[in-house]
Amino acid sequence: MFGALADPTRRAILARLADGEDLTVGELAQPFRMTQPAISRHLKVLEEAGVVSRVIEGRTHRLALRDGALSGPAGWMERHRELWERKLDVVDAYLKEPG
Repeated sequence: MFGALADPTRRAILARLADGEDLTVGELAQPFRMTQPAISRHLKVLEEAGVVSRVIEGRTHRLALRDGALSGPAGWMERHRELWERKLDVVDAYLKEPG
């Protein structure tokens, strides 16, 4: 999952899908300066990670963000954010101690 989210193009694709609207491959590819096969490879990575789903209607492929797909990584990041905030608070308190 984190490997799929590591690429800025894939994150931009997810941001577009986060609006809740299903988009075609062509619509998703529109703002990017890359070939259709390159976009398709990015979409394949996102599908294999379970982040997006694809519905085929004739020749049209529509993609959507899967409900709750990012809740696992978001929970992991939140737990680690809280852990590091506590650790940094201890360091801050130590540095503020006199003498």
